[in-house]
Amino acid sequence: MSNKKRIVAVFSGNRAEYGLQYPILRAIKEHPDLDYRLVVSGAHLDSNFGRTITEIRDDGFEIHAEVAIDMTGGEKVSTARAIGSGILSLAPVLQSMNPDIFLVYADRFEGFAAVITSSQMNIPTAHVEGGDITEGGALDDSVRHAMTKLAHLHYTTNQQATNRILAMGEEPWRVHTVGFPAIDLIMDGNYATPEELTQRFTLDATRPVLLFTQHSITTEFEEAALQLRPSLDALTRLAHEGVQVILTYPNNDAGGETIMQALEEYLGTAPQNIQLHKSLGRYAYHGLLALAKLNDWRVACVGNSSSGIKETPVFGCPTVNIGSRQQGRLCGENVIHVNYDKDEIYSAVHRCYFDSSFRSICALAENPYGGGNAGKLIAESLANIDLDPKHILRKRMMLNGESKDGWFR
Repeated sequence: MSNKKRIVAVFSGNRAEYGLQYPILRAIKEHPDLDYRLVVSGAHLDSNFGRTITEIRDDGFEIHAEVAIDMTGGEKVSTARAIGSGILSLAPVLQSMNPDIFLVYADRFEGFAAVITSSQMNIPTAHVEGGDITEGGALDDSVRHAMTKLAHLHYTTNQQATNRILAMGEEPWRVHTVGFPAIDLIMDGNYATPEELTQRFTLDATRPVLLFTQHSITTEFEEAALQLRPSLDALTRLAHEGVQVILTYPNNDAGGETIMQALEEYLGTAPQNIQLHKSLGRYAYHGLLALAKLNDWRVACVGNSSSGIKETPVFGCPTVNIGSRQQGRLCGENVIHVNYDKDEIYSAVHRCYFDSSFRSICALAENPYGGGNAGKLIAESLANIDLDPKHILRKRMMLNGESKDGWFR
């Protein structure tokens, strides 16, 4: 390589997304041949979601651009309007930055707007966490696969995801199986201690702890409050039995505002040992999950967040996945799947705390998302990939379509 560092612009539009991007940003920052430009957008700039831009600064990263996205209202048109707003706002930022590579994460509408923008501007675009499946009625799969076809480089969390991207006709040299970036941080042990958590959340180690996040399903957002109700009923019953419940806000998807309002109203009449937070932050969130590894604590992760699927196996934390949002997602043996039914939810959580056989399975469950070196693998790839426009920008479809009996396969 030349002595000139490659500029990697990194887009982050959401608190959960940033927690997963942190190891990548850190690795890019530390790589001798790379420099980063951080573009922050979406819910990071919204006080209703904890204004998590402050968390990014606290982590020591410089923010090079703030891109506002208009996400107002809970109607079907809101997300479409937000994607258009994101494209219009981001285009001049990328034009000014002129990065060598642009990195986008996962499957959210903010990232979708970002990858549309960069790919149409002929900026080599890297996509992390493509190839996954969540068939549960959200638009995640459609958006994620569309982002894969627009992007030029793919960094997947597991071999199944890699195989799906290859099945989409992507060239093998573009696809890299690196594992789940959040595991990098978990392996570092960089999370809150039991003492810090006990003080911040006023926790009692002798009573079970429940960490709860439930997002809306994009294609069913009108039913968000109805889908939340069984969970709240189950949480009330558990809280009356002494369980310490920590609620967090959902993402800023369509239907998210309805859930936030329902949580605020619920808190007014909920048992005293239920608390609500807009955002816990990665440090505290991983610390709470890590309590599951300690013999004197009993912890369960409950809801429909992808973190309950992808991050809990590392800690051996029992997890209850509610509803269809994560349907099809690669899971460890620590996950129990239930419907929107208060009795099912209650029984599953109860099992997480008191079924010794299941708790032993959780403690020994294999983690299907890698060993914790994703950030460095991605940074090394970004530093060495051939960026000749004729090579990186000209994508070839590897499936030729064999004709048989009038059909193509």
